[in-house]
Amino acid sequence: MTNLGLYLAKKSINKAEVARKTGLSKSRLSQLSSNESTKLRADELYLIALAIDVDPSELLNEVCKGLKLPKE
Repeated sequence: MTNLGLYLAKKSINKAEVARKTGLSKSRLSQLSSNESTKLRADELYLIALAIDVDPSELLNEVCKGLKLPKE
C-alpha cells in the first residue's frame, strides 16, 4: 500500500466518494492507493486534498514522507 493509501485508510476516507468529488476514476484512485510505482500528479494530490478537506501541504507531507535528498 502507498503512503496515500495508508493515509486514506487511517482517516477512514471513502475512495469512491473521493473519486466522485475529484473526477478521478475509481481505478486511478485505487492504483494511487495500492501501487508503489504509480506516480501521483500534483493536480491529483491537490484535488484529493480538497475532496477530503485537508490542507494540500499536509497531504503532500504524508505522501512524501521518507523522501530524502541523496547524499553527496
